[in-house]
Amino acid sequence: MKNLLPQEAWDLLQRQPDTLFVDVRMEIESLYVGRPPGVENVPWYEYPDLTPNPQAFAAAVLREAGTPTRPVLLICRSGKRTVDAGLALEAAGFTDVAHVVHGFEGDLDDRFQRSTLNGWRHDGLPWEQM
Repeated sequence: MKNLLPQEAWDLLQRQPDTLFVDVRMEIESLYVGRPPGVENVPWYEYPDLTPNPQAFAAAVLREAGTPTRPVLLICRSGKRTVDAGLALEAAGFTDVAHVVHGFEGDLDDRFQRSTLNGWRHDGLPWEQM
């Protein structure tokens, strides 16, 4: 799995527009916190269980991708969930998986706030909010 900083991920999407961009956060996070435009929401886990099902996740991504050889880029809140999700995709046979290091909101700062140190939003990349 490739580890891409937010700007590197954005550059990849510009160079390879066929890349499937997947937000692995719960749907409510993606809608209300914000998300990059054009991202597909395929949650790694969902409320109320909050328990990942790697096989179901990989099958859902495959339905979106059409083929396991299509490039897939993953994003979550802070870049943690995407590591496990990416490993699950690779175990399921996906051959070109990358994730956004620091995710959409980035790491916590000293005041336990996000989007102040790093991440997609911090870096000023395009995003939308419902």
